[in-house]
Amino acid sequence: MPTLFHPRPNYFPDETTEKTTSLNWIIPISRFLFSQIFIISGFNHFTSGSIGYADSMGVPMADMLVPISGLIAILGGGSILLGLHARFGGVLILLFLIPVTLMMHKFWSYTNPAEAQMQMIQFLKNMALIGGAMLFAFYGAGPVSMDSRRDRKAKR
Repeated sequence: MPTLFHPRPNYFPDETTEKTTSLNWIIPISRFLFSQIFIISGFNHFTSGSIGYADSMGVPMADMLVPISGLIAILGGGSILLGLHARFGGVLILLFLIPVTLMMHKFWSYTNPAEAQMQMIQFLKNMALIGGAMLFAFYGAGPVSMDSRRDRKAKR
């Protein structure tokens, strides 16, 4: 039975899972690039500057929620980076991004056009990242990952 920790049927063509081709390396490179924003910015969530900024944006209990969100971002990003329980990592990134996007990038509430434009850019960037996280939550890590290796060993 498929769950976040047990794979669904493989959605990748058989040739990408049974043998490694040079194109398979695009996937771990993509996981690396996607995960970096969450890992790097996640550590920033433990600073007083980030906590103070979130507090000024109206985040309730910012001194507790901002470090928790940083931990969620680091764990989700690390999971996707390693390709280890990447579906769960995608869900963690969604749990991080959705409230952050809605709380921190309310471009519609700004009267200054320059500030509104900057917040809209951040909002749309996060929407794109939400789309990427949804793909990881659905498809998993793909070939050339710890999940794929574990699944191949389980089939033996």
